[in-house]
Amino acid sequence: MAQKMYKVDSKTGKITPTKRTCPRCEKGTYMAEHFDRFACGRCGYTEFKRKDNK
Repeated sequence: MAQKMYKVDSKTGKITPTKRTCPRCEKGTYMAEHFDRFACGRCGYTEFKRKDNK
């Protein structure tokens, strides 16, 4: 699980999270990615993905 949560740059050794963090909750709380939205399981905050109509 930890391998999917963070990405490590092999040249610099910098660690970056791969998932979105919740803007309402404390640091380290990540949002689940669904096919049409991002949702926080802790506080219920939801961001919907945009659909591009071309």
